[in-house]
Amino acid sequence: MSSADQQSRMFIDYLSVEQVYPFDLPKVADITIERYCARTGERLSVTQPSWKHEGSYTTSITIRVDGRKLIVQGNPSAVDRLDNLFGFRTLDQCVAVYNRILLEYGLPALTKCTRLDFMQAETSRVISRRVSGKRSDVKAAEQEGDAGAYIKTVEKAHKHTTVGDGMRITRIDLTTNRAVGKGNGLQYVSSLSTQRAGYKVGHLYDDGCTVDWKARDQYRKAYIKSVAITKFLLPKARRNFGDDSAEVKYLRDLIAYCEEHGVVRMEQELKREYLLREGLAWWGMFDEARFQTIHDAFLKIDDRLKVTAMDYETIADHLISEKIVTSTKAAYTTAQYAMLWMTGKAKFDFEKSSVKTHRARLRRIGIDIANPCDALKVRPIVHTASREVIPVDVLPMPTWYRRPNHLQVAA
Repeated sequence: MSSADQQSRMFIDYLSVEQVYPFDLPKVADITIERYCARTGERLSVTQPSWKHEGSYTTSITIRVDGRKLIVQGNPSAVDRLDNLFGFRTLDQCVAVYNRILLEYGLPALTKCTRLDFMQAETSRVISRRVSGKRSDVKAAEQEGDAGAYIKTVEKAHKHTTVGDGMRITRIDLTTNRAVGKGNGLQYVSSLSTQRAGYKVGHLYDDGCTVDWKARDQYRKAYIKSVAITKFLLPKARRNFGDDSAEVKYLRDLIAYCEEHGVVRMEQELKREYLLREGLAWWGMFDEARFQTIHDAFLKIDDRLKVTAMDYETIADHLISEKIVTSTKAAYTTAQYAMLWMTGKAKFDFEKSSVKTHRARLRRIGIDIANPCDALKVRPIVHTASREVIPVDVLPMPTWYRRPNHLQVAA
């Protein structure tokens, strides 16, 4: 396996963008909101309410036209797909999906930035600088190797507002499927909740299947993917297509696949403030590989963590798994004798054949009801196995998986 294949398989799970054009955008909504100056009668702006482009399988993309500004929000990796276990890995692929949708409404395409203007708040003076997309001759850019360094340097020194001639990213979610092994998801997520992401303490949800870390400029979370598909996607598919449909069968196969690999989804939401501060807002003006570096830092949250997964059984389950009894009824009856013995109040007649039978069964799993019960040594739950959890960030894609079209590029 090459070094590239060994890297975490990061892809984009959500993308919110906007772009301002040098012309008025066409009216595509049935309703428009126009603003006029009461003194001069001049029309100031035309706003169209946002609407949702409904894709297949109930996926939707939100579009809004506000004068000359176009806003698009949604999950490009989920458009026209039942799931997004594996999604688009580059901005080019995501924007290609958005541009295909915009074309249907006669709206202009989202484009990369070729020019940035820095507007100084104190004097309203505009400092313009063309950036070729190659190395800048500014010292900070020479150190970081991309135009994003220049943007950060100017904004930090002069408190400028940045205006670009292309698409600006206002939110992007970076995602990796982490395989922790079958049956290890709950222990792994619970262990992650003990770690800090940045300065934030993890919050474990009541069901134990999700942990998140909330910050003003970032939101991070980890959750068991099979549980999420079962909770959110499967009910919709059952309502829309029926229990016996090919779509429902596909999702059930996907759930089983995620359970088999113990898939824990690692997601990191970068918000507007973070993107602007780090020079990652303007598409085409930074090295996209920086997203991978930022995401890798989040994935290292378990570097100091050693997770041991443990399997437990009730006494009744243990009697069956050890083949001491063959029926559930017999297992629960014998387990009841153990529970009565643990209370310390039960008195058994060991001359009776039924008591002798249950005692013999329990002795085979290390419980002797003829002896006084030591509550410190006996538990109604039996520990059967322990194993170390070793996360892997390269999840193999099954041959039957319905892939997104990764061959599209931005217009």
